[in-house]
Amino acid sequence: MTIVPPIKSQGIKTKLAEWIHQTSTHQDYDRWVEPFMGTGVVAFNIQPKRALLCDSNPHLIRFYKSLQDGEITADIARKFLIEEGNKLLDTEGAHYYTVRERFNTDGNPLDFMFLSRSCFNGMMRFNKKGGFNVPFCRKPNRFAQALVTKICNQISAVSHVINQGDFEFRHQEFRDTLYEVEPSDLVYCDPPYLGRHVDYFDSWSEEEERDLHTLVTKSGSPFIMSTWLQNKYRVNDYVFSLWGDFSIQTKKHFYHVGAKESNRNAVYEALLVNFETDTSTPIKDLDLGVDALAGSVVDRETQLPLAV
Repeated sequence: MTIVPPIKSQGIKTKLAEWIHQTSTHQDYDRWVEPFMGTGVVAFNIQPKRALLCDSNPHLIRFYKSLQDGEITADIARKFLIEEGNKLLDTEGAHYYTVRERFNTDGNPLDFMFLSRSCFNGMMRFNKKGGFNVPFCRKPNRFAQALVTKICNQISAVSHVINQGDFEFRHQEFRDTLYEVEPSDLVYCDPPYLGRHVDYFDSWSEEEERDLHTLVTKSGSPFIMSTWLQNKYRVNDYVFSLWGDFSIQTKKHFYHVGAKESNRNAVYEALLVNFETDTSTPIKDLDLGVDALAGSVVDRETQLPLAV
């Protein structure tokens, strides 16, 4: 059964976690390391015995440390969500902005969870000052009993995984994490996707992706990275220009991020690896890179090449 975390964000890898897990089984490792843990969904489903989970977003780290330390439990979350959910309903949604302002002042992890589950489209977005700025989802009855129970079950499942292993959560940027990895670690990276929307918490640049490639290569650690290969409109040429010394495997995936159904298009996800698997192909062996790929990646529903 797939474990779904109580925190939501755009680009969450819930439906890809098993694919990543299968890829990881091609390597033996002592510790699972994520420089970009995000919601933690991949690690929580792989359930390694040891893990170092890091992120530049302090609110994510604070939330999962609170679960680890027992400061947030399913019972505590239930009481909180019922109380705050009733206020949300009584004010016809206006209480959302009270919680958002309170969170941006105090950073309470329960408020963080509340915002994650009641904001527009489950997005996680912050302004330049670090303030959560996603608007309300326009559903005052958001925290009905069924959803509260669902969230509490998610908290219980994640807490169980965290407490049965040796998990360390750390607020730091990716370079600091990669400086300390060992060849016996397996590194999984899910950085903001270069060339696409990247205002999740920090921006993401080509320079940072180059640094990521350099540090991973120097570490000597086995490495898996999630990225995008192609959408309806174009190909990610950074796969070829920056990661040409790695191997690739792909899968079609559909993200529910756009506000309109017509804007929610399929993306060909890619896993880049620096070790051999049964299903990966060296990127350098993809003939002519982007130009050839534009005519070879096919939308299986229409049997037509996706446009670049």
